[in-house]
Amino acid sequence: MKAVILSAGQGKRLLPLTADNPKCLLNIEGQSIIEWQFGELAKCGIDRVAVVAGYHADRVEQLLARRYDRHRVSVLYNPTYSWADNLFSCWVARHEMDAEFVLLNGDTLFEAEVLHRLLDAPVHPLTVVTHKKSYYDADDMKVSLDGERLVNIGKKLAPDRVDAESIGMILFREKGPLMFRSALENAMGDASASKKWYLSVIAQMARSMPVWTFAANGLQWCEVDFPADLKQAHRVVRAISASDQSINRQKVSYAWG
Repeated sequence: MKAVILSAGQGKRLLPLTADNPKCLLNIEGQSIIEWQFGELAKCGIDRVAVVAGYHADRVEQLLARRYDRHRVSVLYNPTYSWADNLFSCWVARHEMDAEFVLLNGDTLFEAEVLHRLLDAPVHPLTVVTHKKSYYDADDMKVSLDGERLVNIGKKLAPDRVDAESIGMILFREKGPLMFRSALENAMGDASASKKWYLSVIAQMARSMPVWTFAANGLQWCEVDFPADLKQAHRVVRAISASDQSINRQKVSYAWG
C-alpha cells in the first residue's frame, strides 16, 4: 500500500524554528518528523510513499534521497504552498491516488499501532481517524458523528455538534481513491479553491455517501502546530522508541533502504 504525505508548508506558527527548514524537518529526539513517519509507516507494511513538498522542497528531497530507496519514495512539488491551503497539495498528488492509500498530514506523529488498527478495521471507501477528548480549541479540526459515520468536519463546527477531532490520517480503499480524485477535481473548479482545506472535500463527500471513522483513543499520536506541541511530540517519539527493540529498528531501516 502507498502513503501520501502532505508536507508543503513552512509551519510559520513554529517560527523561528522553521525559519530555514520546513516543519517536516524539525528534529524530534534525533530524527526529523518525516523520518519518524517513515519509520512507523514501514512497520505497517507501507512500501511506497509520495511526499508533497513546498517550502525548501530541495532540503526535503535531499534528506529522502539520502535515507531511502528512490524507487519507493517520490517527491512532488507544490508551487502554491505560500499562498494556498492544502487542497492544492492534494491536487498535486492526485496521480498518486490510483490505488488504495493512506493520506497523512506532514505534522502528524503517530505510533504504528494507530495505522495497524486502521488497516485491520472494517473496509470502507473512506475512513477518517479521529480522537475524542473533553475540550476542543479553535484550531482543532472538529468532527460531527452519527455513530461511527462522519456527518461533518471543520474547524468552525458549533460546540454542541462536536464529537471528536481529526488526527490528520485518512485511509482510502476500494473505490475511495477514485471517488476522492473526482471530488478533488470538482473542488478545484471552485473560485475559492485556494482558500480550502482538503478536509472540506471530505465534508462535501459525507453529504452524499457514507464516510466512516476510526477512533485512535488510547494510542500515541500528536500534531505539531505550535511550540507548545513540541513537548507532546517528544513524549510520543520517546514512547515509540521505548517500545522498539534494536532488532526491529534495524528491520525498519532495511525496509526503506
